[in-house]
Amino acid sequence: MKLQSTLAIVLSASSALALSISRDGIDASTVAAEQLFTLELAPGETKQVTEAEKWELHNAGVHFMDITEYSDLQETSNALAKRAVFPSAVTQKASITPLISKLSTSNMQSKLTTFVGFNNRYYKSTTGKQSSEWLLQQVQAVATASGVSGVSVRAFSHPSWTQNSVIATIPGKSANVIAIGAHQDSVNGASPMAGRAPGADDDGSGSVTILEAFRVLLTDSRVASGQAANTIEFHWYAAEEAGLLGSQAIFTNYKNSGKVIKAMLQQDMTGYVKPGVKEAVGVITDFVDADLTNFIKKIVTAYCSIPYVETKCGYACSDHASASKAGYPSAFVIEGAFENTSKLIHTAQDTISTVSFTHMLEHAKMTVGLAYELAFATNL
Repeated sequence: MKLQSTLAIVLSASSALALSISRDGIDASTVAAEQLFTLELAPGETKQVTEAEKWELHNAGVHFMDITEYSDLQETSNALAKRAVFPSAVTQKASITPLISKLSTSNMQSKLTTFVGFNNRYYKSTTGKQSSEWLLQQVQAVATASGVSGVSVRAFSHPSWTQNSVIATIPGKSANVIAIGAHQDSVNGASPMAGRAPGADDDGSGSVTILEAFRVLLTDSRVASGQAANTIEFHWYAAEEAGLLGSQAIFTNYKNSGKVIKAMLQQDMTGYVKPGVKEAVGVITDFVDADLTNFIKKIVTAYCSIPYVETKCGYACSDHASASKAGYPSAFVIEGAFENTSKLIHTAQDTISTVSFTHMLEHAKMTVGLAYELAFATNL
């Protein structure tokens, strides 16, 4: 109901604007010629909107995928990816426990302090491009410092905008991939191109969380020597706020090239703890792969110091939706129950002062645990 009423208000306002412009002497055909974007608001439910209408929906909290350039990304016959059978229990605790002790809140704080210093990380802005270049350098620096041969880091470019996605790959014995993702962009909903958007929680926190997990995994001798059964990838997606654009591009490319993704985890907002609410890891249960999600609950129980709480966020609420649409098993973990997440996102107030690095540490523990367990799972 909220979705339908919001959309109606937005479209009504747009029609009124067009009428006003026409009365002021501007050719209405100019308005009619404005580029339209195709948004998917729910599975199979699409709507064409203008750029202004798109951001009106975004600011109203309506989740969507902008499928204008990705209408062919459909969950059809990607059967190979769906054959994953997730473990019934954790099996790698002896190796993982020493690793999670290496995770550093000070590392995460240092990186996030710089990351929020860009005016915004909007996918079309100058600082959005600059922030992605800085992030690429940080990921490359981690890979280089590890001394691990074979690990690769690359920018995934997007012809329609300037901000690159970033992909880091730790090869295993097979090319089958365990993917860990976060989105690197941030936006001020009131002024996307120029507005101040530190994006400390959304999703600077997730981006830095998985960067720290990447660093620690490379310190493991078995991972470093390529003994894992599966390949591990870390993704930092561009343009999530504009409709999951970066992740759609990547998973379209992967599906078309026949890449097998056995599991994909999204970490979007890992740093906020609502005052007065019991701290927990939020495990999303709608529009996700149920078996992978159940295994993640076991990971949280085994490796985190706080419990999980089941919660829902709706359709297309983060980049895992792109993986799902390509037919890959995906899951989403967030900072707590959805109703208790930060309400300062998409504003200038989403600052580092709202972030708990000890809470981010719990997400980093979960990330290392999941990546390692599934990397060494031989029967996925």
